[in-house]
Amino acid sequence: MCLKSEIKLEYSLNCTIKVLYTRLSNASGLSEWFADDVKVKGNFYTFFWGNTSQTAERFIEKIYKTVRFQWIDGDDKGDFFEFTINKNELTGDVSLDITDFAEKGEENESINLWNSQIDELKRDLGC
Repeated sequence: MCLKSEIKLEYSLNCTIKVLYTRLSNASGLSEWFADDVKVKGNFYTFFWGNTSQTAERFIEKIYKTVRFQWIDGDDKGDFFEFTINKNELTGDVSLDITDFAEKGEENESINLWNSQIDELKRDLGC
């Protein structure tokens, strides 16, 4: 079993919390930027990328704040990725924190993938 490194990323986004939350928490929002398609059955989300799919359980959800998905299949079983929305009360700026895991030595590839996906999210949001 490979050891994994926790990755924490923060992105500044120019949008409302409500709009951002919909892109992070439901199938149609996630399929706009995160995966090619997303199917939901209860708390289980199946993400499709080309001919590949992976299933995760929506494990934690705090409305307009946090969504955590825990992988339930494949090599990533037990790993999770989490989205946390923050708003600076002084400036009103909205940021998205992402927590994910990558195999040792593959952290940069994972970060580059998240950067690319967040660029897609920003385009979708008009940021």
